[in-house]
Amino acid sequence: MAKRESTKPRLDEAAWIAAALEALARDGIAGLRVEPLAKRLGVTKGSFYWHFKDREALLAAALDAWAAGRIAAIRGQAGDPKRRSLPAMADLYLRDPNPKGLAVELAIRALARADARAAKAVETVDAERLIQVAALFREQGYGAAEAQARALLFYGFLFGQSLMRGRDLAAARESAIELVSR
Repeated sequence: MAKRESTKPRLDEAAWIAAALEALARDGIAGLRVEPLAKRLGVTKGSFYWHFKDREALLAAALDAWAAGRIAAIRGQAGDPKRRSLPAMADLYLRDPNPKGLAVELAIRALARADARAAKAVETVDAERLIQVAALFREQGYGAAEAQARALLFYGFLFGQSLMRGRDLAAARESAIELVSR
């Protein structure tokens, strides 16, 4: 008798990590539970344990993947000649926002208040973002200390404004981009 081949694609570690990040964004750390994740992915818990020792291993892998992805993104943005300006970089966050990405970021930042691994991931990502943005200010002629301070203001503006809602903010955002990009 021939062995039946499964028509379901086998989930890899990346699929579990993506599901974990979505669960964190949707439900916080409480949403990172093996059985509900398996159900959502349409597989058994055995699939999970094929890739991860336990929930903590999945969380560590998800934090590592998030940090690596954010660092690659900012390096790519800062290294792209078409985007290698502060206003162009701001456009990426202001004109083409990523609500899912923001939800994941906020969830990891919330977790970082109580979890040292999440705090380390956030610290690593923030440091790289500030390095890349400070480099753009140094290219404008600012010294290292002022470039770092301006990078902090720029970065704080980008993320802070993403939390604000209102019809009358568009014009103020444009002026703010100009102010924090000089």
